[in-house]
Amino acid sequence: MGVAHDTMLYSYLLEPLAGSHALEDVVLRRLGRKLPSALGEAAERTRELSALLAPEIAREDLQRLYEEIELPLAAVLAEVEAVGVRLDPQILARMSAEFDKELAALTGEIYDLAGGPFDLDSPKQLGEILFEKLKLPGGRRLKKSGQYSTEASVLESLAERHELPRKIIEYRTRAKLKSTYIDALPRYIHPATGRLHTSFNQTVARTGRLSSSNPNLQNIPIGDEFGLRIRSAVVAEKGWLLVSADYSQIELRVLAHMSGDALLIEAFTRNEDIHSRTAQEIFGVPAGLQTHEHRRMAKAINYGVIYGLSSFGLAGRTGTSKTEAQEYIDAYFARYGKVKEFLGGLVEEARRNGRVRTLFGRLRPIPEINSKDVAARNRAEREAMNTPLQGTAADLLKLAMVKVQARLHREEMHTRMILTVHDELVFEAPKDELARAREIVRAEMEGVYPMKVPLRVDIGVGSNWKEAK
Repeated sequence: MGVAHDTMLYSYLLEPLAGSHALEDVVLRRLGRKLPSALGEAAERTRELSALLAPEIAREDLQRLYEEIELPLAAVLAEVEAVGVRLDPQILARMSAEFDKELAALTGEIYDLAGGPFDLDSPKQLGEILFEKLKLPGGRRLKKSGQYSTEASVLESLAERHELPRKIIEYRTRAKLKSTYIDALPRYIHPATGRLHTSFNQTVARTGRLSSSNPNLQNIPIGDEFGLRIRSAVVAEKGWLLVSADYSQIELRVLAHMSGDALLIEAFTRNEDIHSRTAQEIFGVPAGLQTHEHRRMAKAINYGVIYGLSSFGLAGRTGTSKTEAQEYIDAYFARYGKVKEFLGGLVEEARRNGRVRTLFGRLRPIPEINSKDVAARNRAEREAMNTPLQGTAADLLKLAMVKVQARLHREEMHTRMILTVHDELVFEAPKDELARAREIVRAEMEGVYPMKVPLRVDIGVGSNWKEAK
């Protein structure tokens, strides 16, 4: 039996920066004509398109990525969407009432700090209070409207100086979570199944990551109080439990594998705390004497390197000066020399070929890598460094989804995959299958691909997603 031809996936792999991979758009872009309305003619255009794109997939060395990851993943995602997740609307209703009270209290505090009431949803009024009434520094007027910018980055910089912008950030965060998730999610519960069925988008993210829509579950905050409260409303069926399987520091492990840096490989092989190890290497402080601040700074440096942060960007994340941040970056690369060589090599590859690849061959064009505009070129260099790491992590997760689902089917398990968010897979398992389900998930996720460092998965179990997480 031959391999199926999916022109949408072909288009996505060949042109990940394209705005759309819908059939009519690809036909117009590649064949220079509109998709006919008559079914017979449309089928002929599709065959013509497939005959054009399939050889390109082979020439670009994307065949294995297509056949072993993207094509089988499409079937897995269809199953996950069909199963859906169970929500408890009563939990969300109680949460909505709690958020109303918290927002009302926050509003009162904000009015007190501002010296009187104003429209919290008006950037114009907020800007005038911050920069004219309170005389806070850094006011910048927008060219189009003439009003002060009150975007998140502006408020975050001001929050170090005054409590009002801190409270505004908190208010905006809670208000957005309430409108986007707490109040909106119940409307997505299907009347026939009683479950929420999000749509996973396989051909959107340029790095290869999955996204979701109707509703978007990818943006539920990770690791904070508000995100956990929302996750508590995702519950298991009676007699079942949720199993959360989350890759631990997968992008840093990918960095160790792809760079071949001996120190990083050693740290992960010994199952050391990588942030503690970096703190020891850079600050010279043994693990037993490190403070929370040492580890926080080391974590910011580790992930800052992945995202290609400049000294300015790292200074913003760590609260240090630009000079100190540059010293940290220099110290990091002095200890992890192979990482510096590897990242520099990615930038050179992008300059030479106009694109970079993941470990599995996924392409990412970097069109602005040789731009004369400094800001655009710097942004392109960061993309060149980050995409192979983030994209490889995405490929590993996708391959894990394919392998776990195949194993569950092969062993005729009732356990079902219900959700994926970032580096995490969530399953719903009957209680009598729990032990076996955990074994299968761990084995397939940690053994998904031979790496120079071990992949680690944190597995949690609970009656709801918060408990499992």
